[in-house]
Amino acid sequence: MSSQEEKLQQVADIMARVAEDMSVPRNIRRAAKEARNSLLKGEDDPVVKADSAISILNDISDDPNMPVHARTTIWNAFSVLETVKE
Repeated sequence: MSSQEEKLQQVADIMARVAEDMSVPRNIRRAAKEARNSLLKGEDDPVVKADSAISILNDISDDPNMPVHARTTIWNAFSVLETVKE
């Protein structure tokens, strides 16, 4: 498994935790599931997968209803995904 694939798996695990956290609003959990699915799908290039997940997470990152712990977790995921793009 390449370094990029390991990073994608790491972020997918993070998104799974957010998606299962019942203290997080439903729309944010749904977006986390969507981002996770985009990271794990098919044979796409890792950079394309990272871009797709970043796009999904960017839409919810400014949601005022997001708990602080979830926002921090998503920012951490952004950081990892940005390293995949390099």
